[in-house]
Amino acid sequence: MQTIERWAFVDPHSDTLDRMNDEVLEHAHDHDGEHGHRHMVHRHRDVTGGTARAAVFGVSDGLVSNVALILGVAAAASDRSNVLVAGVAGLLAGAASMAAGEYVSMKAQSELVERELEIERLSLERQPVAETNELAAIYRKRGLDADQALEMAEAVMVDPEVALEVHAREELGVNPDETGNPAAAAISSFIAFAVGALVPLVPWFFAEGNGAIIASAVLGLIATASVGITLARFTERSAVRTAGRQVGWAVAACAVTWVIGSWLGGVV
Repeated sequence: MQTIERWAFVDPHSDTLDRMNDEVLEHAHDHDGEHGHRHMVHRHRDVTGGTARAAVFGVSDGLVSNVALILGVAAAASDRSNVLVAGVAGLLAGAASMAAGEYVSMKAQSELVERELEIERLSLERQPVAETNELAAIYRKRGLDADQALEMAEAVMVDPEVALEVHAREELGVNPDETGNPAAAAISSFIAFAVGALVPLVPWFFAEGNGAIIASAVLGLIATASVGITLARFTERSAVRTAGRQVGWAVAACAVTWVIGSWLGGVV
């Protein structure tokens, strides 16, 4: 399916609008893509597929949940074998759970979007006039006058595939070509969670007691801060603020599990 660019509407009486109309007509008539031209000011990262979100969420969750679990178990019973068993079990169970949840949620979302797209496709076939008027009304809300809005809507409706994509973007806020990849998101989530959960577990393969506890906490906090800094770099937000947010939640989770683990170690 062809992808068309989304335009920002401007003054209805400017020359830019005429160029926009020309581009709509070009896309509508040259839908095979062989004669169409694209003029992109800049390119964007793919942020709708779900893989990047699953990776960030997975590694963050793996770090926080497993370092909290390890410290909680260590507080209750600092025997190395107990901590290792709990840490490995937390890694495997958490990674599998994250992957399954990611796949199911994204698959359901994708199926919901596909259903809505099918409804829109049938409506475009059966009620083209009503759909044209609906799109024209959307363009009027963007600042075009009635004639210009109708002209653009009619140009879009020339090609059924272009019409479906434009209606999907305007009415549903989705791109029909980018409904997400559940399998890729699940794999990304599994790997990211496992990597994150492994970091605080590493010291326990070589040490035990207070030394391993401190090493787990330090490694977990460093890794958590690194995730925050990396995320800030991609989102162009404050690295200090983003890393601080990540570390803050990690410290809170670890503190709670440490207190509960210490209490359980005294009563069990």
